[in-house]
Amino acid sequence: MSRERIIWSVFAKPWADLSGAQLGTLVSGIGFTGVEIPVRPNSFVTPQRVEARLPEFVAQLGDSGVVPISVAGDLTEPTFAACQASGVPTIRVMAPIEADGYIASVARFRAQLQQSARWARQYGVKVGVQPHHGRYVASTAQVLDLLDGLPHADFTLIWDAAHDALAGDDPMLTLEIAAPRLGIVNLKNAVYRALAPQPGHDSATRTRTQWRPWYVEGAEGLSDWSAVMSQVRLRNYAGPVCLSGQYTEPDRPLTEVVARDLALARRLYDAAAGTD
Repeated sequence: MSRERIIWSVFAKPWADLSGAQLGTLVSGIGFTGVEIPVRPNSFVTPQRVEARLPEFVAQLGDSGVVPISVAGDLTEPTFAACQASGVPTIRVMAPIEADGYIASVARFRAQLQQSARWARQYGVKVGVQPHHGRYVASTAQVLDLLDGLPHADFTLIWDAAHDALAGDDPMLTLEIAAPRLGIVNLKNAVYRALAPQPGHDSATRTRTQWRPWYVEGAEGLSDWSAVMSQVRLRNYAGPVCLSGQYTEPDRPLTEVVARDLALARRLYDAAAGTD
């Protein structure tokens, strides 16, 4: 299997204010051929202007040889229509857990997915659901349960290395169960770090240590990227692998850190050739 089967991609959130032309030049210079585009209020492409701006934005990316793999946005009809007009195949979302608890929140989000199914069919744009640590549906198995019964052609799972590890899961197992619905493989990494006591609180009286996710480079976190790339090869996956560009305290300019992680991912992917 050649490297070209993978679309090496990056989430453009760190550069959300750039135009398509500026972003294409930047990410192609790092070595990426794909990009996930944020469609959010603080981005160049906003939800209110998605139909007007997204097609031109994607066309400008194409001038640098960069293709859109997805947008991070809302499940609204204008977003589906804009993605169809622009050739964007997927809308990435996450399932929040709100104050009324897990069961009610999942039921509500499931209803939103069912409502969006008509737009997915009408516009030929997939919905990709990603697990996320914290107040979200947090594991691969939980997302698959959420998607159970929805059409595979329209609803995919976006697997995420960091959130998989933060959930205490093993990529050798979760990528196996994700394979029938796998749409995108996200690569980032994280560890847990203890929170320092708040001012005015005696650490000796704390009942337990408080922890938070800390996003690090690929070689430093809980997720074994080598195992991830072995599973990607073993499953004959031939789609986007998307780096998030998310680091809590990068030790150098972000473009350099992302470039280093891209080089690592490519080395591990090539080293896993024996698992094809």
